[in-house]
Amino acid sequence: MKYLSIVFVFLLTLSVNGQDLDFSKIEKKVIEWRRHFHQNPELSNREFKTAKTIAKHLKSLGIEVQENVAKTGVVGILKGKKPGKVVALRADIDALPVTERNNLPFKSNVKSTFLGKDIGVMHACGHDTHIAILMGVAELLSKNRDKIKGTVKFIFQPAEEGPPPGEEGGAKLMIKEGVLNNPKVDAIFGLHINSLTPVGTIKYKKGGIMASVERFVINVKGKQTHGSQPWSGVDPILISAKIIDGLQTIISRESQLTNEAAVITVGKITSGSRFNIIPESAEMIGTVRTLDPKMRTHIETRMKEMVTTLAKAYGGEATITFQNNTSITYNDPKLTQKMLPSLRKAAGKENVKIMKATTGGEDFSYFQEVVPGMYFFLGGMTPGNKEPFPHHTPDFKIDESGLILGVKAMIQLTFDYLNN
Repeated sequence: MKYLSIVFVFLLTLSVNGQDLDFSKIEKKVIEWRRHFHQNPELSNREFKTAKTIAKHLKSLGIEVQENVAKTGVVGILKGKKPGKVVALRADIDALPVTERNNLPFKSNVKSTFLGKDIGVMHACGHDTHIAILMGVAELLSKNRDKIKGTVKFIFQPAEEGPPPGEEGGAKLMIKEGVLNNPKVDAIFGLHINSLTPVGTIKYKKGGIMASVERFVINVKGKQTHGSQPWSGVDPILISAKIIDGLQTIISRESQLTNEAAVITVGKITSGSRFNIIPESAEMIGTVRTLDPKMRTHIETRMKEMVTTLAKAYGGEATITFQNNTSITYNDPKLTQKMLPSLRKAAGKENVKIMKATTGGEDFSYFQEVVPGMYFFLGGMTPGNKEPFPHHTPDFKIDESGLILGVKAMIQLTFDYLNN
């Protein structure tokens, strides 16, 4: 118990320019905000009430506020007492089309329509915690602007999970609308709560930490015929099978997986109408995940070559198209090395750990293509929990005692980047 008390006090204090900041009061607020957003989730590009709550809070702190950025995004600008660089802090604000399945007192009972289907809405990836953390950071920084050398830009980003079909949104649209300018951002920081990482822990990695995400569609054209006479037609299902098999050799035989991971997955195949008809066409939809720009280029080039060549070899035709969903979430090595001591000050050196890259994707990556950025993972799992629930599931849960470290880490990064 004595050890736990020491850790608790450590997490609730932070020394900035020789002065201690007290986090005990803001922690309660952060948890209350998190529960409010969890109980009132909104889907991508529909975060209207969420945005109003964020904007109202920032305005109450005397922070300059821009609303309706990239449809529903909110940007706050806090100028310190002295001139200096500009640092951006980002939190994503959208929820997912998932029906919550737990007994939390602040469980979401919100219903909506997604792709024509009625479904529940849930913060099943922890974006509610990201909003609350950044609101807490904004409050503390606004009360200590005399200690800030430069400017802090708070970016509350909608549609990280992807805008609805036919709409623009997310980080791409924010950048397009100039969120990294006026004032021009010098560096950007972001975090993600993680339900599989123990509370009190921060995980990071230089370089590629999350994968680029490409969606691909392959259309195969054959020649329809009776199922009893395959020699009189061209079977697009057989061609599809050969293509799927061939694509995996790009990963297993051509990709240097000792450098970085890579994945090609065909997640959907559609073809045919009856058991005794060889159809005319087939469609395959899948994803490519890569963590290295050169590997990404090679894999896409080889996929294009293989799809057309294999289809031709079996008497058919095929085309492949790619849609980029996220780029590689790439932590600038120099910035990450420079800011590593800040993470250690916030969490304790023993609690900051190097992680392996994940093949999940994040559109924070688009910000990093424009300015140097660093993205890290924050522990949200109760220590000792043997059955934590993954993200994007109905049972997803977060230990709220981990949120205060997120506030502390972001503030430490901000002060150290701007003042050193």
